[in-house]
Amino acid sequence: MIQISQLNKSLHGGGHRVDILTDIDLTIPDGQFVAVTGPSGSGKTTLLSLMAGLDAPTSGSIVIDQEDITKLNEDELALLRGRRFGFIFQNFHLIPTLTALENVILAAELNGADHAHNRSKNLLGVVGLEDRLHHYPSQLSGGEQQRLSLARAFVNEPDIVLADEPTGNLDSKNSEHIIGLIAELHRVKKATIVLVTHEAHIAERAERVLTLADGRIVNDFVNPAS
Repeated sequence: MIQISQLNKSLHGGGHRVDILTDIDLTIPDGQFVAVTGPSGSGKTTLLSLMAGLDAPTSGSIVIDQEDITKLNEDELALLRGRRFGFIFQNFHLIPTLTALENVILAAELNGADHAHNRSKNLLGVVGLEDRLHHYPSQLSGGEQQRLSLARAFVNEPDIVLADEPTGNLDSKNSEHIIGLIAELHRVKKATIVLVTHEAHIAERAERVLTLADGRIVNDFVNPAS
């Protein structure tokens, strides 16, 4: 599903070069649940942004189903993201003027999904928001907003879900609830999931844990208990 070869990302400024990622080689099979962990500044979020085509590498390739996304233009990347990816962010990025149901329906309709209303309503039920369909994001708790963002990410049944610190703004109870829902949606929907987290107990729920340090993969662990 995702094949990364000799990926490098550097920034230049003031006559200096800062290496963010260095010589990343990584293959993620179809349907695998991968956690990416490591200290702040290790390159976790940059790696996720590159996988999504939201940023361009300095060199190297990112191949998704035999298509090197580093060679696509912005219009082609936008089409790929809408068709193949779901996104879960730490800060939710919900549309405040739309209800919970409307937030999910919009994501479905933008990608031309059939039966967008019914699909959205059913998925909100799956994440436990069946009684909050007509509430606005400001009327939802942090945990409920993140559950809403899960429904939005999965409504188009994406091949790949990229999650950037999805439990970072939540308390421990809501964190466990969210990671449990992600694991269950992964099991049911069979999507490939790449989740960035700095929390060890969250990473342990994944099938595979990659650890980054100073822009390099320093450990690649397959979890036998997953």
